[in-house]
Amino acid sequence: MTDNLRRRKKEPEKQNGTAKYGDEKTPDTEFALRESPLTLLLQSSPHVKVVYHIFVVILIILLLDTVVYDLVEKGKINIGLSVVKYGFGDIKRGFKLWLFTLTVTLAFYPGLRIYAGGQNYVRKLPALHRIWKYLGISGLVGLQGALLGVTIWDLGRTHLEIASSAAVTLEMFRLSMKIHGIAMACIPRLQNGRTPLPTLKNFIYYLFAPTFIYRDEYPRTKKIRWGLVVFHFLEVAGVVFYNSFLWERFILPYWSDYGKQTKVEAGMIVRGLFGCVLPGVISFLCGFYCVLHAWCNAFAEMMTFGDRLFYEEWWVTSQFSRYYRAWNRVVYSWLRCYIYRPLVPQAGRAVSTFVVFFISAMVHEVILALAFGFFYPVLLLEFGVFGLLFLPITAYAGKRFPNALNLFMWFTFFIGNGILWSLYPMEYFARKNCPPSDNDSFFIPKSWSCPEVVLKPNWTFQNPFDLIY
Repeated sequence: MTDNLRRRKKEPEKQNGTAKYGDEKTPDTEFALRESPLTLLLQSSPHVKVVYHIFVVILIILLLDTVVYDLVEKGKINIGLSVVKYGFGDIKRGFKLWLFTLTVTLAFYPGLRIYAGGQNYVRKLPALHRIWKYLGISGLVGLQGALLGVTIWDLGRTHLEIASSAAVTLEMFRLSMKIHGIAMACIPRLQNGRTPLPTLKNFIYYLFAPTFIYRDEYPRTKKIRWGLVVFHFLEVAGVVFYNSFLWERFILPYWSDYGKQTKVEAGMIVRGLFGCVLPGVISFLCGFYCVLHAWCNAFAEMMTFGDRLFYEEWWVTSQFSRYYRAWNRVVYSWLRCYIYRPLVPQAGRAVSTFVVFFISAMVHEVILALAFGFFYPVLLLEFGVFGLLFLPITAYAGKRFPNALNLFMWFTFFIGNGILWSLYPMEYFARKNCPPSDNDSFFIPKSWSCPEVVLKPNWTFQNPFDLIY
């Protein structure tokens, strides 16, 4: 424990440092035996452990609220299973799509071996070597096209329920990034013909290891702590129910009837927007903990993957650039190594940074569009526009006024998640409740025209400082 803490104190200078999009001097991702920040904090600080307990108590209170309310109101016990069942609807189809994406991904390895075998024969024949090179590129593009295109086409053709669709789409992008990562690692090996290609064992391990950067060897732990694996998966299940309770107790009361009436008062929408701020940020924090801590640590433990630095202490930062690097180191490392760094020499830092943000924002938008069944670029605007604008704004001010800017960042997290948890459900239920129209479109929000938003009759502005009655 003490060694881990000492290591974590020393490593930020190397790992966190001044590395950023635009810093081509930053070394490639290094792997080391180290724990996740929250693991160390929960082990060393009773204060952080109390915060964890508070979130658990909130989950218990939400469970009791659901059970007691439905027992008194409807005479039955509801523990949130109905929302989970609805969210993961048609899970068989989702599983079939996942098997398809996995099969396409596994096809990469025999294709790599076939290409490498042919490479040895045509290496001394320039014309054939050039043709073989283009065939290899075409094969890789075709494989990625099948993985992404077929899955997106199937999900777009027939909508899969929100949670099932999101899980399939996330896996689709995860496996696509894995293919790109190992392909980039194999290109120099194919060119020099001396470094051996990854073995099948290396390839399979990489597919399920919690990293997108390929290495032949990673730091490994000595044994699997199965009790810890079970505990982390129980945390994942707890977060799933957490979000189901938040959806049932905060989202449905505000938005489930949206669109059933032709008119809705603006005050109701404002109340709903602010009413979704707290559940939105709780879901945001729980989602981070579920995916980047519990899920990644569970797989790391099962695969004895030693490097558990899947994120850094993003919650104390006062700069958006630091937040984007620290929030998800797994994806950030992939974007930096395989998108940003190759682009910088040709396009420069500014353009390369924009490309990275645009790709990341579009991937998030595809996930949401396929999950909800419509294109509504709220996250795209928050993440790809305002998030990009905040980079230079907070770059200097965050160093000069760290406390104020950290407060500002948390304010944007609260407001941003409240907007997401309001506008997407509004559009989702408007499409379910509003009458069909010839103008209905996947890309045009229906909630803009149905229902009509109106002010209260005889509404007038009153001066709040006028104390005369």
